[in-house]
Amino acid sequence: MVRDALSPIREYRSRNERLIVGLMTGTSADAVDAVLMRLKGDGLAAKHEVLAEIEIPLDEGLRAEVLAVAGAELIEPERLMRLDAELAGVYAVAVEAVCEQAGVKLTDVTAIGSHGQTIRHVPRSAVGGRALTLQLGSPATLAERTGITVVSDFRRRDTAAGGEGAPLVPIADFWLFRSTQESRVLLNLGGMANITWIPKNATVSDVFAFDTGPGNVVIDGLVRSATRGLARHDDSGGLAASGRAHTGLLEELLADPFFGTTPPRSTGRERFGERYAERLADLGEGLGLSIEDLLATAVELTAVSIERAIRDFVAPLGKVDALYASGGGVKNVTLMTALRRRLEGVRVDRLDELGVSSGTKEALAFGFLAHLTLCGEPGNVPRATGARHPVVLGSITPGGRS
Repeated sequence: MVRDALSPIREYRSRNERLIVGLMTGTSADAVDAVLMRLKGDGLAAKHEVLAEIEIPLDEGLRAEVLAVAGAELIEPERLMRLDAELAGVYAVAVEAVCEQAGVKLTDVTAIGSHGQTIRHVPRSAVGGRALTLQLGSPATLAERTGITVVSDFRRRDTAAGGEGAPLVPIADFWLFRSTQESRVLLNLGGMANITWIPKNATVSDVFAFDTGPGNVVIDGLVRSATRGLARHDDSGGLAASGRAHTGLLEELLADPFFGTTPPRSTGRERFGERYAERLADLGEGLGLSIEDLLATAVELTAVSIERAIRDFVAPLGKVDALYASGGGVKNVTLMTALRRRLEGVRVDRLDELGVSSGTKEALAFGFLAHLTLCGEPGNVPRATGARHPVVLGSITPGGRS
């Protein structure tokens, strides 16, 4: 048989097993998460084994450029192109590192699923029609550096089908966490927060998911502003724990129309990003609030918006037995405590309790989405994104070198 760069794609479904790397950088642009897994079986029937997982922090200069570009109103095309290639170089390093950790050769890896770094995400409601989304991290550069087939740009096919392009993780949540014992909410506490509801004995069509609002992004923005960039996070939520949330300010923030918008819905840094944190800091200064009180208020904003989202949009569909949280926000003890306090009667735990790392679940999910694409199967959940119908996601960039 003649082999060429398209052979791994044509032969994907005929393989007994595949090695897939999933890559993710979130809204906060703190680090690249990489997961190497072995998959056996096709589509949603696949079984997986995680061989290695790592987190590689973005250096401060690159992170600053990501945030600057994401927040800019006008950008030179050359600046976007340079950042696109630079991010791909970091992704290639992450692929090499996670394979080295597992003792796996790059030539043995079947594919990479790369979410890319979101630079702009504009929901349908903001533009009165088709959602707009842009992720950087050149798949051509990544394929050239590693020699591995890359599946990328997952969101835009969903937006082309009328969806929000987010959230896309729900089908992976269903694959990993459906249960015959309990109805579950899977909460991702990244820069933004989103939930997936999977009722007991669910089918894919039963899955419901949407963005609830800010996760860590406002908290982190307040910390960076107060420390002039010397600190990125309120580690473990210690500062917020020593403050007191301002009830009036919290209610003013919760009056944002986004929180009452019926799903499908998505949001991003454009609404709850640096400018939002700066406005909150100004409001706090006008009220004479300390940084500790402001952070306590931001923590409650995240917790209350999640509680209300579950109360208003999930609870009418069925009882919620348990919530499992993942993402960087699980490290914030004060935030997790606030969630447990507000979600009385619901078991609240870290995702690790279900045997999946809370820090790298999304990287695992995009590796799985690459698998679905290479199987020729849909990766979106229309009930979550609002798309007109299921679609095969992403673009495929062949690897291999002549």
